[in-house]
Amino acid sequence: MNNLKLLLGTLLLTASQTMMAQGAKNIVISEVMTDNASSIVDEFGQREAWIELENTSFSTYNVRGMFITTDRSVLNKGLSAPERIQKMSMIPSGEVRTNIGARQHLVIFANSSPAQGKLHLDVQIPDSAAVWVALYNGNGVELIDSVSVPMMSADCSYARIDGGWKIMNAQQVTPGIENAAAGEAKKTGVDKFKEQDPHGFAMAIMAMGVVFLCLALLWIFFTLFGMLMRHLETAKKVANTQPIKPITKTVEVTKELAHKTGNVLQEGFDKKGIDMEVYMAVIGMALRQYEDDVHDVESGVITIKSKDTDWDDEYSQMTHWHDPFLPSDHKAPTIPTTPELH
Repeated sequence: MNNLKLLLGTLLLTASQTMMAQGAKNIVISEVMTDNASSIVDEFGQREAWIELENTSFSTYNVRGMFITTDRSVLNKGLSAPERIQKMSMIPSGEVRTNIGARQHLVIFANSSPAQGKLHLDVQIPDSAAVWVALYNGNGVELIDSVSVPMMSADCSYARIDGGWKIMNAQQVTPGIENAAAGEAKKTGVDKFKEQDPHGFAMAIMAMGVVFLCLALLWIFFTLFGMLMRHLETAKKVANTQPIKPITKTVEVTKELAHKTGNVLQEGFDKKGIDMEVYMAVIGMALRQYEDDVHDVESGVITIKSKDTDWDDEYSQMTHWHDPFLPSDHKAPTIPTTPELH
């Protein structure tokens, strides 16, 4: 069991070291200035020689613990790792800027002291002689990148351009950003646009085009919105003036009849040999029923049929000597009167 744990630990350590080594190989030396007379200054306003590192990958990598040296004796393979580390300057931890993002750069000051800042190293770079600069991995054994910097004038730098190295003058130096291609100063998008449009005509046309495009979009929007509102208003007026219920009822009856007719026709097609005249008669009856139903649900139609109730007949108003079984031409009997006595 202990042997298995030891084996797993060794494999994990080896894998982590391999991954770290692959990430470290993406860090390269991109620019070096040996004589800083009027270039960038440090936190204390002092100008010192500097070394620029670049992360060429598309992932972030922290360079803390890596080593920078200008002593060629570290190339001696007979030196042990501790002996080689003594001849180098280590990039300290505790500084967020050592975590270099994808395609980003980091400037480290030389000929200085770590007491002046996390990005200050005591590695020595002469200002009037050629110098060899090397970047080692954190194990102090693996050489990551190196460059032989020639002797240069003040404020000039030695920069990596398209896989090669060139001396850049004071106007072409680019500390902390990507080096200019073909030995030219790095130009921003605004600078390139100014070169292509020195009088600003293209900018004016673009500005007016954007304004007119916005106005056109607004006009189209409000035109469509106005048409929609007018149609909605018209629909409301029609709904208020036209009865909706009879129309709805008519549609429902039509759908029901269509469904019944479809079923009948489908049944006729399935049962071949039955006379089609029967189905035609059924369809005619369904249409007749549809017409009657639609008439019954029409709005505003009142059907009144007259009926004689004999309410004004004099004969029906008589209450004396009225026998319902006597003929209508029968006369009532005369009641004799008693002579008056004198």
